[in-house]
Amino acid sequence: MFRRRDGVWAGSLTVGYDERGIRKRRTVYGPTKAAVLERLTRLRADALAGLLGDPRRLTVATFLHRWLEDVARTTTRASVYRRYAEIVRLRILPEIGGVTLSRLTPVHVQSLLTSLENKGVSPRGRQVTYDRLHRALAQAVRWGLVPRNVCDAVTRPRAPRPTMRVLTPEQVTTLLAAAREDRFHALYVLAVTTGLRQGELLGLQWDDVDLASAVLHVRHALHEVAGRLWLDQPKTTRARRTVDLPAVAVAAMRDHQARVLAKGRPHDFVFCDTQGGPVRKSNLVRRSFLPLLKRAGLPRIRFHDLRHTAATLLLLQGVHPKVVQERLGHSQISITLDTYSHVLPSMGREAAAKLDALLGAIAVAKL
Repeated sequence: MFRRRDGVWAGSLTVGYDERGIRKRRTVYGPTKAAVLERLTRLRADALAGLLGDPRRLTVATFLHRWLEDVARTTTRASVYRRYAEIVRLRILPEIGGVTLSRLTPVHVQSLLTSLENKGVSPRGRQVTYDRLHRALAQAVRWGLVPRNVCDAVTRPRAPRPTMRVLTPEQVTTLLAAAREDRFHALYVLAVTTGLRQGELLGLQWDDVDLASAVLHVRHALHEVAGRLWLDQPKTTRARRTVDLPAVAVAAMRDHQARVLAKGRPHDFVFCDTQGGPVRKSNLVRRSFLPLLKRAGLPRIRFHDLRHTAATLLLLQGVHPKVVQERLGHSQISITLDTYSHVLPSMGREAAAKLDALLGAIAVAKL
């Protein structure tokens, strides 16, 4: 809202989007700021009520933008919303944005997926695009804009589960020894002893760490979308948690803290770049993690596999899956059990052996 040179107040409001996803705006004028605010309020109400256009001519682009603003923005975390908006803008709108929503068919959705495949979008990327479109169209059904969700008639793309590569205890020892002089040594110790996600590690603030009590509090996660970094809350309520630190992690963190203090006043981030700012995930992997694996003579794995390594080591040590779930911040124990089912058979054999030892001892005692 602004005041023109002639004294008239003006205000604009987005009322839709064209087939290319470009905003369509309406401008209202009035002698006072209050008058313009009143007209904008009525205009927005009319827009939300669908009075600015025939619903039969509503395009997929206009609907998806409204869904993003009215539903996705208000019901998801900021990082999730930005990812949704990116998928809509880059993948969906260029293909079917200009299609009238009421005339959208399963053929359109299938053509969208085929086009993404031809463009080299990964199976997982196509699967996520399908899921987001399906979720948005489910809202269109609830709003009464369409009678059915056309995505239901299209087979959801299959995406192979990423191969989990877990380091052995010996390999973990080798990794940490090779990282001893790396400025991110404490980060790697935390990764394999706490199972924190990469974003949670990079989002740690010094206020989140209590070395005297040997705990850290997961309150933030560092996110990056389209090159922009920001701190957000963890993925779920369970992800916001307190994690007990083993002695080896406390020692590594004390050494890290001493190094930071030796260079002057510590920055807010526990692990920061040379300027004191947050560390980008890609930079950490490219400049530190992958060279570290090479120096240690270890196989090339994903950084996320350190989280899998931490969980697997705990389960192999007989730690109850419920404890592992809480330590990792999984929303449900079923996620923990499904993800690490490869460890459970060996645990089952160990349990059977313990029962044999127990019952065998009892039988002998009765003889």
